[in-house]
Amino acid sequence: MSKADTAGRSGTLGQSLALGLYGLLLQLLSPLYLLRLWRRGAAEPLYREWLGERFGFYAQPETTGGRLWLHAVSLGETRAAAALVAALRQARPDVRLLLTHSTATGREAGRELLQAGDAQAWLPYDSPGAVRRFLQHWRPGVGVLMETEIWPSLQARAEAVGLPMVLANARLSARSQRRGQRFAALLRPAARRLRLVLAQTEADADRLRASGATEVQVQGNLKFDMKVDEQLLCQGHAWRAQLGRPVLLAAVSREGEEAVLLKAWQGLPPGKPRPLLLIVPRHPQRFGEVEALLLAAGLTVARRSRWQAQPDMQALQADAWLGDSMREMHLYYGLADVALLGGSFAPLGGQNLIEAAACGCPLIMGPHTFNFAQAAELAEEAGAALRVPDLNFGLEQALRLSAEPVRRSVMQAQARAFAERHRGAAARMATAILALAPH
Repeated sequence: MSKADTAGRSGTLGQSLALGLYGLLLQLLSPLYLLRLWRRGAAEPLYREWLGERFGFYAQPETTGGRLWLHAVSLGETRAAAALVAALRQARPDVRLLLTHSTATGREAGRELLQAGDAQAWLPYDSPGAVRRFLQHWRPGVGVLMETEIWPSLQARAEAVGLPMVLANARLSARSQRRGQRFAALLRPAARRLRLVLAQTEADADRLRASGATEVQVQGNLKFDMKVDEQLLCQGHAWRAQLGRPVLLAAVSREGEEAVLLKAWQGLPPGKPRPLLLIVPRHPQRFGEVEALLLAAGLTVARRSRWQAQPDMQALQADAWLGDSMREMHLYYGLADVALLGGSFAPLGGQNLIEAAACGCPLIMGPHTFNFAQAAELAEEAGAALRVPDLNFGLEQALRLSAEPVRRSVMQAQARAFAERHRGAAARMATAILALAPH
């Protein structure tokens, strides 16, 4: 036997051992996983529903199979998947979908995408038994994972039963690639088992190929195809007119960013009029924590959840608003004169900046946008966003922009044009996915 053959067998054995140990570890950790779900359910009750699905057990009888299965882990992926779902239905009106999710916000948003004949479930825990039961129950015709989702046990089982798996809207930052190298024995085989990878950018495609994926196509970013909710956008514009003062939005903020922003806010020169400060945290379980930070900073606070059609007089006079509602980002972008991009001022990779651009909201980005590297670069080049080194400078630039209506109007137009220019990924991805689906 040659050295190459020996090395190949050794590598295969190592990968099989890694997958087996991974599956065993997850089985041992199952009680902790269940406890974590139950605890999250205290704030978001949906986590406590259909717990059996998390382990591949279903109340309904086994299906006849053939559905196109699409997994969108959370709210952001589900909203991006909406454009793909629309394109799939347009190309094949009789398509039946199975939507799976991992988070409560994702599942709640996914309900709006369902039609007669579709189904929805939790994606099971990635243990061998759970994924075996999942695939045996649903028997999908093709599986689609979104963006960064890699599930070693699930993909191994899918390959074993001949289920083609696609990674759509795929992205892989250089940072994530480096981290993944520590688990190459698990992740490389999982990437190699993907029948098709539909990458957002050439850089993503190169990194995905280097990480083990074989069939990779560059198709663009689905988030450019997300539809703006014009009703919410107009409602935001109307509330801005009611306020009669600028609105500075901290959009989809992450832990640690609000405290830095509020410290800089407190350091602003006294006596000068200030915009309304609107903070929309990324995670619902942090709403109470962020409200406490605002109050500790000496600001009067109004929570969006406490009024319906119109903000009351107390809200209109408040120093700050807490955006504690779900699926209303287009309202918040319509309300704002300028937005600070959450997740970009801490080393977290940034949030979806395309949504803000589509709503015509000028953006101030921090230094950390590796999750949306090309989109951030293109937005900056198009004049839709400004890059700053930190939150203190970001606040300074945001205040300046909010006081310059002509410059702001130009950025609004550039933002909308930037978003419109890059549409079309959904139709391209739908064509590629349906080519693998049974007819």
